[in-house]
Amino acid sequence: MRISTAILIGSALLATPALAQTAPAKNNAAIKDVHTVDDGSARRGANSFTQVQAREHIAKSGLTAVSALTKDKNGVWRGTAKKGGRTVHVGLDFKGNVSTGK
Repeated sequence: MRISTAILIGSALLATPALAQTAPAKNNAAIKDVHTVDDGSARRGANSFTQVQAREHIAKSGLTAVSALTKDKNGVWRGTAKKGGRTVHVGLDFKGNVSTGK
C-alpha cells in the first residue's frame, strides 16, 4: 500500500507541467546606444571609454563644443560643453549616461 501510494504521488508530480517563473528581460547594456542627457548625477564605476570615445558620446547626445575631458576618481569623464548656448559642466559615466550640472 505504501509503495503504490508513493508511486501514485511520484507519477502525479511527473505528469504535472512545470510552472517556471519568467522574469522580464533586463535592459542592462554596458553602453547606451541612445544618446540622451540625464540631468541627474553620473554613476561611479570602472569606465572603459577612452577620452575620444567619451567626447564623441557626449557630442552625439546633443551637446556642442565639448572640452578636453579628465577622468575623476569615480571613473566619470568630466569637462564642459555647450547646451542651449550656455557652457555647462558635463560628465559621462561607465554606462554611457551623460549628465550636466555638477
